[in-house]
Amino acid sequence: MNYPLRIHFKTLALANQGSVTDSTGSVIFFVKQKAFKLREAITVFTDQTQETPLCTIKANKIIDFSAQYFFANMSGDALGSVKRAGVRSLWKADYTTLDNDGNPVMKINEENGWVKVLDTVLKDIPVAGMFSGLLFNPSYLVTRPDGTPIARIKKEAAFFEGKFKIEKLGEIEPEEELRFLLGCFTSILLERFRG
Repeated sequence: MNYPLRIHFKTLALANQGSVTDSTGSVIFFVKQKAFKLREAITVFTDQTQETPLCTIKANKIIDFSAQYFFANMSGDALGSVKRAGVRSLWKADYTTLDNDGNPVMKINEENGWVKVLDTVLKDIPVAGMFSGLLFNPSYLVTRPDGTPIARIKKEAAFFEGKFKIEKLGEIEPEEELRFLLGCFTSILLERFRG
């Protein structure tokens, strides 16, 4: 895959939809969340035509701070999961990506918790809240459990939409790249309305 990757969410859609493109502008994934579901249900497609589903992401709980999101291919074979750190993620986003056996393989942590606080305060101010997407853009560091950096996810300045960039900082083995991308995308999907 050609890094950096860019993620762009559609602004006017009934269900959450987003595309992932590489540095050449080629779409490598198209993601669509099912509308009106009590439990998160997301399908990842190979392109924007939505003809070829690649895998699914499903939550294990209905609305919960510590929900776990499981990845599976279209045959139902497990690919891993990502788990939110519960109440601790109210201050700073904190996610752990797990392998099929439940072992942590990757951490996704917000780099500066104050960005979240300032963004929340600014959004509550009439008119000024519209500009929070231009001023406070969080970034997330993706590391291995031992702290070795793998990537950085950065929200880009934008009005009324979600644009993110994933920059590669370390080596990612080909067999773990899909789990890495699913973990990153799930955390971005949950955090995208901030900043």
